[in-house]
Parts: sequence; C-alpha cells; structure tokens
Amino acid sequence: MPALMGQMMQMPLLISSLITHAARHAADTEIVSKRNEGDLHRYTWKDAELRSRKLAQALARLGCEAGDRVGTLAWNGYRHLEIYYGSSGSELVCHTINPRLFPEQIVWIANDAADKVLFFDLSFLPLVEKIAAQLPTVRHFVLMTDRAHMPAASVIPDLLCFDELVEAEDGHYQWPEFDENTASSICYTSGTTGHPKGAVYSHRSTLLHAFGSALPDAMDCSAKDVILPVVPMFHVNAWGLPYSGALVGAKLVFPGPHLDGKSLYELFEGEQVSFSAGVPTVWLGLLTYMKANGLKFSSFKRTVIGGSACPPAMMKTLQEDFGVEVIHAWGMTEMSPLGTLAKLKAKHLKLSAAEQTQLLQKQGKVIYGVDMTVIDDDGKELPWDAQSSGNLVVRGPWVIERYFQRDESPLVEIPGKRGWFPTGDVATIDADGFMQITDRSKDVIKSGGEWISSIDLENIAMAHPAVHEAAAIAARHPKWDERPLLVVVKKPDAQVTSEELLAFFEGRIAKWQIPDDVVFVTEIPHTATGKIQKLKLREQFKDHRLATL
Repeated sequence: MPALMGQMMQMPLLISSLITHAARHAADTEIVSKRNEGDLHRYTWKDAELRSRKLAQALARLGCEAGDRVGTLAWNGYRHLEIYYGSSGSELVCHTINPRLFPEQIVWIANDAADKVLFFDLSFLPLVEKIAAQLPTVRHFVLMTDRAHMPAASVIPDLLCFDELVEAEDGHYQWPEFDENTASSICYTSGTTGHPKGAVYSHRSTLLHAFGSALPDAMDCSAKDVILPVVPMFHVNAWGLPYSGALVGAKLVFPGPHLDGKSLYELFEGEQVSFSAGVPTVWLGLLTYMKANGLKFSSFKRTVIGGSACPPAMMKTLQEDFGVEVIHAWGMTEMSPLGTLAKLKAKHLKLSAAEQTQLLQKQGKVIYGVDMTVIDDDGKELPWDAQSSGNLVVRGPWVIERYFQRDESPLVEIPGKRGWFPTGDVATIDADGFMQITDRSKDVIKSGGEWISSIDLENIAMAHPAVHEAAAIAARHPKWDERPLLVVVKKPDAQVTSEELLAFFEGRIAKWQIPDDVVFVTEIPHTATGKIQKLKLREQFKDHRLATL
C-alpha cells in the first residue's frame, strides 16, 4: 500500500512571510537606526514591510528579473533591512558584500556574482566611484540616502537615490509565491586562501535557520527583546538576526557605521537594548570605554559572541563586572552561519560555578537542524570523550552542499552516512555533545609530533591583566619542527616582560606546551570580519629564531 500522506496546507517557507508576519503581529514595534547621516531614524515593522514592497516594485521597474543578484555595500540600518526583504521577497537574490575587503576583492566578488544592481551607503561613495567602471554587470548604482544628501556630482553615471526610488512607488504589491528552494541570498567566504567562494542560501534554509536560532537553547529571541546586532549585516546576514527578529517581532536597533565604544554604549542605554551579538574585537573596544568611564549597563542582559573564540577573561569580565550572560557560539558562512551555542542542560545546574563556566567556555552543542561529529584523517569517527581531537564535520538543511559556480563538491563521506561538510576546524566533543574548537586545521601547532592548541595559549595570555590581545602561532624550530610563539598587544600604559608573561603560563598548561618566546607588537592584523590573520603573522615572523634548548 502507498504511504498515507499528510493533509496539510502546502505553504512554501519564504522570507517575505517573516516581514509580513512582523508587520501584522508586531506592527507598532520599533526599528531604530543610527544613520550614516548622523541622526536616529525610527519607524515600525509595519513601515518596513510597506517600504520593502515598494522597493520590490522599484527593482522590477529597474529591470530586475527572478534570480538576478542585488548587491549591497552597507552598514546595519533600516534601508539595508528593506533590501534584505525587498530583493529576496521578490525572487531576487540579496548579495551582501563586505566593504572592509580590498577593492580588488570587492570587484572580484561582485563580478563573480554578476550583480545587476549595487546599493551602497554614503560612506562608501568614494569606494564605489573608484571601482564602478570595473563592474560590467551592474546596470544601476543606488546611493542609500535621501535627496538632501545626494552628491552634487559623481563620476558614477545616472546615480540613483534610494529614498526617491522607494517613494516613487505606491506599495500596491503582493509578495509572490514560488519554490522555497529558490535562492534567497548569497554570502562569500573571507577568502583567506585563493578567491572567496559564494555560499548560496535558499528561502527554506534561511527560514529554518531563523526558527533554529531563535530557540531558547540558541539565541533565545522573543518579542520582549530589544536586539542590537553589532555583527554587520554584510557578515553572514548578521548571523540571521534580521530574520529571527522579524520571526519573533522584536525591536531591532541598528548602529550603522558607529561602532566605537562611546556610540555603542549610548545606543545600548538610550534604546534599552537587552540582547546583542558580535565578534570579540568589538566587545574589547566597548569594555575598554566603559571601564575607563566607570559605566554599567542598565538593560543589557545577554550576548552571543562568535566569529572567533571568546577569551575566558572577556567572558568573565562581561558576566562578573557587567552582569551580561555570554553565549559562546560557533558557525561558518557555509552554515548560514549558526552551528553550536553554549547553553547548559538541566543536569549541569547541579555543577559548581567553576564547572559550569568550564562548559560555557566551549563552543557548545548543536541546535536542531545541525549534526556534527569529529573524524580522523582516514574518515573514521572519533569518540565523544572530550579528549579525542579530530576534524570537525557538519551537515544539515542550512549547510551548503557546494559553492556557487563550483562543480566539485567539498563534502566528505563517512561510511554508512550521507555527505558531511569539512569545516577546517579541529575539535573535541564530550559525552553531552559539547563541542570545543582546539584550533583551525591550518593553525594547529605541531611540536615533535604532538598538537598544541593555539586557542588555549591565547586564552591564558588574555587572562593576564597587561594583555589587550594575543595570538599564538607556530615558529620553526630546529629540533621540534614547530614551537609556539606568542604575539601580544599590551594594554595602554601596561608593563610586562616576556619572562613575566611566560611565567604566567606555569601551572595553567602542560610545561611542554608553554610558548618558547613572546614578541610585543602595537597591532595584530585582522580579517575583514574581525578574525586574527594568522597567515599574515606567520609570514611576518617566519624568520623569528627560537632558542634550541
């Protein structure tokens, strides 16, 4: 007999349904943006949905057709949000480009995606004027501002004004229905080796990610929250917060380009932000400003920190000094991006505070929709014993199967199971499913055949009161092949010697894992998404000589 089929409505999971829901059920909930123009802009989810429909009309009038890519070079703000929904909702593909990349990389990415329209913020006008002639597929350049702030002249021919485009439409537009597997957006990897690669998300994968990320054991988003995404909307769709915010009908607060400690703190307090998300480097700046001015938070209760490992010292400062719960998270562009978040299980509530902290410093357990495991170099699964370190692989409905315009599949096989995506991370998983990244496979330090975790070394260094930032890399060694070298930025006016810093490691890690040397620098290079550029550091210190004792 044929299987009995369900008798439910066939309604596709589409991004437009998120903002339609928010406009109907959170109509008067605010969206607040610190604009490039310098002022605060306020409107509601109902306003945002109407303007998104008008933008969809404008894009059609510009000649955009289903599947066309719509590029953005923009900070977090209400106009960017309207592009998210107006493009994807009308069967176009929203392509957020990281403006912090080198111009040559931006050109390559925009051309690889074949963007048809390019929207950009005022602060990026000089950049776009410089590269416009190198973007042959872009037919329309749109400056994201109002008429009053349009330049008197520009080398960009027929430069369009965003607000004029939107205001010229009547909003009598019905969101179309189409296959939920249709491409919704595309984000490119940071391209640390070779050209960046595109990850193309579908409406289905984006909706499922929004559901999963909002769960209590994930970001725990609700209509009671005031959410300020510090993570940029050009960084893997701000980790999905523009979507999960609409899903739950939360108030959103966008900081625009104003990411310094003072501006962020004033926005947190002025809008009574309860929840945020960002990479560790952003919190370093905010905490430095707050400590220098003796400030506290009045409403901010929790934050997700990811992008790179959150140093335990930073987690402790946020929790003990400022009363902010830190949710350690891990993910990738190829995963939309969320994979794991560190939230305790009921049985862990009986543990001591120190034991709980140790668990929460891990990257955490998967949210439903993601599966993971660790394998050795032969593809054999390793035990979940918190000790066996191996290559971390993942799979799930919001994990890519292949890259944009690349025929070869990156997936690896595990006997008896479907394909898995290799993350490039080295990790352990404990019996409760808590995963801990021990290194990137390309960053692990192999000393005499034994692995040393650079992350462990960095976390210890960051706990020293004189250290502002630290990176551990492998340096060549005549006897052990590689040994750890610690690169450190000191806090302003702080004094510490290399001998004092190395002594700080005593008793905190196995003696043979203690770095051989420390070099002090004024700045550590970062990628455009805030991660430490260890490749650049390894190149910079490739000739650093270590003692042979």
